[in-house]
Amino acid sequence: MMAMSLLARRNFFGTVRNAVAAGGILGQFRSLGAAPATTVERGEDYYDKLGVTKIINAAGTYTALTASIMPPSVQAAVARAAEHPVRLGDLQKAAGEYLAGKLKCEAAIVTAGAASGLTLGTAGCVTVANKCGIRDIPNEVSHLKNEVVIQKGHRYGYDQALFCCGVRMVEVETIEEYDKAFSDRTVMAHFYNAAEQGQIGREDWIRVAHAHGVPCFNDAAADVPPISNLWNYTQMGFDLVTFSGGKGIRGPQNAGLLLGRKDLIAAAAASNNPFDGVGRGMKVAKEQIVGMVAAVDWFLSQSDESLEKEFRRRADRIAAHLKDLPSIETEVSIPPVANHVPHLLIRYSRDRLKISARDVMMELRRGTPSIELNPSTGSARGASAGITTGVNTIVVGVWMLQPGEDMIVARRLHEVLAKSAHA
Repeated sequence: MMAMSLLARRNFFGTVRNAVAAGGILGQFRSLGAAPATTVERGEDYYDKLGVTKIINAAGTYTALTASIMPPSVQAAVARAAEHPVRLGDLQKAAGEYLAGKLKCEAAIVTAGAASGLTLGTAGCVTVANKCGIRDIPNEVSHLKNEVVIQKGHRYGYDQALFCCGVRMVEVETIEEYDKAFSDRTVMAHFYNAAEQGQIGREDWIRVAHAHGVPCFNDAAADVPPISNLWNYTQMGFDLVTFSGGKGIRGPQNAGLLLGRKDLIAAAAASNNPFDGVGRGMKVAKEQIVGMVAAVDWFLSQSDESLEKEFRRRADRIAAHLKDLPSIETEVSIPPVANHVPHLLIRYSRDRLKISARDVMMELRRGTPSIELNPSTGSARGASAGITTGVNTIVVGVWMLQPGEDMIVARRLHEVLAKSAHA
């Protein structure tokens, strides 16, 4: 990313220790994307050394785009954590207790992303339901209680994280089917928080499962902001909730949170690294644990109002720069659940601007700097991930842009679209 990616290019393990030692200078830069006033020993740029293209992220917190950039205070905490070894069990325990207090739940554990949280949470439910050992997962689970009830409309690409534990899915559609689906083999009821289909709401899902004495798990990976969702779902009654750490919370990409009932979190932790359970390979290093805690501290210091205001400003600046182009119409849209932040929608007539939205996306990707637009751009489905789009709609995810990048995106969009007007 050129000059606009100062944070992305910062070397975590050599750049900030002097500033931290001087009193945590970086920690005061709490506004979104604010760069430190000074830099120290920035280190070699390994993206350049390895020939990896830096991008401007006008898409969002997608894993394939390395999700978010950690704020300076989180980068500083990660760098400082790298300086000293500790006992991993002590760190996980202390971090979990601290996070549980901050996030108003019984217990918490830092996981290797939300997908790891799904696997570990499922393992916890399996071991508690069967009173079995961690080494029984997954090979012996077919002979044990192993059924997970899920709405048919909630089946999704992350099912594999649950199947790692050897469970079997039982699909339901109506509330009557749901009530009848529970048996003496049921270990868990699973809910996909951002599902766009499904007849059964959260409260009914919890109520029926608890009437059968079965825990409920909610996958809310991308569902902050609002900040309060970090405790809304556990307080609603979900026994387990997982969040991605590297999305809206702005922590390390390979970290996440598993929150919920104390006995289930303890059982999940027993299957986690450094123990030899199903989560042995889901290692969370000391730097990621500390980074996740620091990210939660940073996130809780923000407000939903200030975040939205800044994102709207970015969208408005881009929209204003395009207003002289023929047939351009812009709208700010906020998806209802996942990625619940302002996105800029740019619509136009193909009679006036003779380029498809998908071709605009490709032109920005091929340019210098390389810019990634939201993958909903040019979608023929009409709606994607809560955003109403179409073949002539460009979607700009503004929330992961760094300072100054909004106008780089605006100028590049104007260049490509203006050229198409004269084609």
